Amino acid sequence: MTIDHDSRLRRLRFRAWHRGFREADLILGPFADNHGQNLTSEQFDTLETLLDQPDREIYAWIVGQEATPAEFETDVLAMIREFRFEAHAVRPVGDGA
Repeated sequence: MTIDHDSRLRRLRFRAWHRGFREADLILGPFADNHGQNLTSEQFDTLETLLDQPDREIYAWIVGQEATPAEFETDVLAMIREFRFEAHAVRPVGDGA
């Protein structure tokens, strides 16, 4: 069964926004909203694999609290880190991650 791109993107956005760890939601949700439609198929797969990992670990890798395992040190994680800094620069003070 093949899932069309729009359905896959909707699922990805839902998963990114509903992590259960607010700090991760506030980074991954907006990232998926802003960049999901522009990811290559391979990057999409990479992001889905990343979202299979525990929330606190993903967040720690993004913000540099823990070393990222080599298999997750990808261009997608680099994009998320860059997005976090860009989003933080325009976010009001005291508004999450």
